[in-house]
Amino acid sequence: MPALSLALTALLVVTLAPGIALSRELPDFTSLVSENGPVVVNISTKQSAQSLTAPRGFSVPDLPEDSPLNDFFRHFFGEEGDAPDDALQSRSLGSGFIVSSDGYILTNSHVVDGADEIVVRTSDRREFVATLIGTDKRSDMALLKVDAEGLPVARIGSTKELQVGEWVLAIGSPFGFEASATAGIVSAKGRSLPTENYVPFIQTDVAINPGNSGGPLFNLNGEVVGVNSQIYSRTGGFMGLSFAIPIDVAMDVVNQLKTKGKVSRGWLGVLIQDVTRELAESFGMPQPRGALVAQVLPKSPAAAAGLRPGDVILSFDGRDVLTSSTLPPLVGATAVGETATLQVLRRGEKVDLSVRIEELPEDEQMAGGESPRHDLSANRIGLIVRDLTAEQRRLLEIEQGGVLVESVAAGPAEQAGLRAGDLILMLDNQPVNDLGEFDRILETLAPGRPVAVLIQRADSRMFYVIQMPKT
Repeated sequence: MPALSLALTALLVVTLAPGIALSRELPDFTSLVSENGPVVVNISTKQSAQSLTAPRGFSVPDLPEDSPLNDFFRHFFGEEGDAPDDALQSRSLGSGFIVSSDGYILTNSHVVDGADEIVVRTSDRREFVATLIGTDKRSDMALLKVDAEGLPVARIGSTKELQVGEWVLAIGSPFGFEASATAGIVSAKGRSLPTENYVPFIQTDVAINPGNSGGPLFNLNGEVVGVNSQIYSRTGGFMGLSFAIPIDVAMDVVNQLKTKGKVSRGWLGVLIQDVTRELAESFGMPQPRGALVAQVLPKSPAAAAGLRPGDVILSFDGRDVLTSSTLPPLVGATAVGETATLQVLRRGEKVDLSVRIEELPEDEQMAGGESPRHDLSANRIGLIVRDLTAEQRRLLEIEQGGVLVESVAAGPAEQAGLRAGDLILMLDNQPVNDLGEFDRILETLAPGRPVAVLIQRADSRMFYVIQMPKT
C-alpha cells in the first residue's frame, strides 16, 4: 500500500509539473498596469468641419472596398464619418504618455494631424487643452505640452536591449475604452514599412486597435520601449500584426523638437532596392544581400562620394546592410556633417567610399531613400511594379501616368513577354496613372480572359496580351 501511494504521488507530480511550470513562466501584469497606468493619457481633438479629412494611412479614397490597397498598413483612426453640423467636431482619436512632470506628452503625429484643439485627459479624469510643440511626420511622432506640474512620468527604456520573444504590454484607449491593457510578445525588430523608411519598427502580437495610437509599449520592468503606431489589418481591427516606434527613435525626436522645433536627419541621396536572387547571381554574389543603388541623385552626398548606379551597398559605417530597408534608418540616424564609410560591391570587387552626410531635404522626391514600391508579387500575373519618381519621369520624358515593372515572376506576365524595366501605360484599355489604378483594374479582370496591356520599352510602345489565370 505505501508503494502504491508513492506511485500515485509520483504520477500526480509528473502530471501537474507541466502546468506548474507554465504558471511560473506566465507573467503577472497587475503591478505593472497599476504602477504605469497613470502615465497614459487619452487624447481627443476638435476639428473644424472644413478641415476634416480621411485619416492618414487608414483608408484609401476612391477605391472599392475589396481593393488590396485597403489592406495596407493602417493607422488607428476610425473610419471617416459624415460631416458634422457643429463648427467643431470632437473626436476621440488616440493615446499618449507623459514624459516630464511639467506636462510634456508624447503621441503619434497622425493622432493630432489637422486638429484645431487638442484635449488631454489623464487617468484621474482631469482635462487639459494641449499645445502642439511640434510634429515629425517621417517618424509619425508629435510632442504636446499641457500646463500642469507634478504629473507622473513614464520610465524610458531602450529598444536596443529588447529581445524577440520578450513579453510586452500596451496601455491605451482602443475604440475609446480608456486604460485598456493588452499583452503579447515581440515578434520581430527592425521592420521596415512602406510608409516610413526611417523607422525600424518593433513588430508585436499585442492586441492593438483604433485608439491605441500614441500609447506606450512597456517591457516587464515597466519601462517604455516603444510607441504603438500601426497595424496590418484587412478589417480595420487587430489581426495579430502591430507595430511600434522604438523609444530610442521617439526620444531623439522629442529632444530635437524641444531644442530646435524640427527634426534633422542624415541624407545620402540614393534610390535603392533589394538584391534579388537573380540579381545576386548576375553580380557574382554568393547570396542576396545589401542595398542595390538604382539611382544617384544629382548634387547629393552620394554623388560627391562617387557612388554609382549598380553599386551594392554592403555596409554603412561598419554596420552590415542586409536588405535595402536596413540602410535608411542607419543614414537617418547619422548626424549631419559626419563622415561615414560605405563598403560597396562594384563589378565583383569591394570598394570603400567616404561620404559626408548632409541634412535630409524636406522634398520627398529629393530625399531619395528606398525606391518607392508596392509589392505585387503575390498577384495573379506575377509582377512587382512601382510608381515612377519625378526624376525618372524627367529622364523618360513622361509627364504623368504609368507604373514601372521592377521584376517579373513566373506566370502570365512572363509568358506574355513582359520584362523588368517595362513601363505599363494601359491595362485592359484603361489608362494606368499610378499603382492605385493598376490595383483597381487588376482586381476587376475576370479569370481566364485575355487582357491587352500597353507598355513602353526603351523608345517604343507596344501591346501585349496577358492571359489571366483561371483561378
